[in-house]
Amino acid sequence: MGLFGKEKNDKPEDKTQSEKKTADIRGQIIRGNTMSSASLLHSEAKVATKQAYIDDLPKMVNDTNFSDLYITPDKKAYIWSGKSNSGLKIGKFIDIQEFITAVEEKYDGQMSSYSLRYKGRNYRIERTIALEGEQFCARKMPMEIPDLEKLGIPMGIYRQLINLAPKSGLILFAGATGTGKSTSISALIKKYLQTEGGYAFTIEDPIEMPLDGVYQTEKGDLGLCKQTTPPNGVWEEGIKSALRSKPRYIYLGEIRSAEAAVELLRAATSGHLVLSTIHANNVSDAINAVAKYSASSGISEDMAYELMANGLLACIHQNLIGSPRKLQVEALFANPDINSGCQVRAMLRTGKLNLATIMESQKTKLERGLPLFDVY
Repeated sequence: MGLFGKEKNDKPEDKTQSEKKTADIRGQIIRGNTMSSASLLHSEAKVATKQAYIDDLPKMVNDTNFSDLYITPDKKAYIWSGKSNSGLKIGKFIDIQEFITAVEEKYDGQMSSYSLRYKGRNYRIERTIALEGEQFCARKMPMEIPDLEKLGIPMGIYRQLINLAPKSGLILFAGATGTGKSTSISALIKKYLQTEGGYAFTIEDPIEMPLDGVYQTEKGDLGLCKQTTPPNGVWEEGIKSALRSKPRYIYLGEIRSAEAAVELLRAATSGHLVLSTIHANNVSDAINAVAKYSASSGISEDMAYELMANGLLACIHQNLIGSPRKLQVEALFANPDINSGCQVRAMLRTGKLNLATIMESQKTKLERGLPLFDVY
């Protein structure tokens, strides 16, 4: 058998034997799931087609298509297999040892989350301690921020988000780790800077997307973004610093403390367009999480929901599903005119978030291209 195809003297029974090996592997899985992950991946590789071997030849870390790379205590690397939502495969990289050394050396002994610049490419590193030692997750950061319209956000939701550019309040992106929250929110800020201009101030740790810089609008105005890290790791101080800089947009990379949640809501109710992310399973959970987080800082829960009711503009929950992965989005919008009647804001004040009916109604209107509110 040649590397790139069959030789003339290949025997017909080769295919049958290959299929039999594949069936044997599947049988082992069904009979007891006794194979280790590494053994299973190795066995599957034996029955792969010749083209699969070509595609799977070792490459440089930067040149390989993956989102997250997992480094285990035994210095092995795993990436998404592309065959299912969650399945992994062993990553084959020419420079993996050099990459692992760079990841380990960049750790300062204190911050478990940090950035790594490796051969011109940025990675976000998360270090944890496992049973057998330290392990790492390396998230590959895009070289440039994609355009918002290319992310797969439903057109109705996309248009509604664009309409919020001149408004003030909170836009919250929610979802699990690795579902593209930071990518979507960075693409949205980029769009605002390109269309409206103005000054954007980010607080991130580590800094992920390349937002920093000057933007030119079609009207000839400029947009400016400055990316910062929280002073001494204190997120609420980063927000206070942002407010003193008089930005049009404030981006808090992640809500990580009760005090930061309160400051975020106060900023959203004081004339700024504030954007942030939070881990949550759905829209209701995301809103409740921010409100309850805020309440744990010392203010009452009623006051926390009041701040949320006054500040929220939109909550977007997203997920990546399927293979290849596609964006799945759920959205809730509040009336940007806080002085007008709004069913969403009224419900938020009660703290009882029965949002399913409202969200379904909004979804129908957005799909039909109808306005959600009478006044903008």
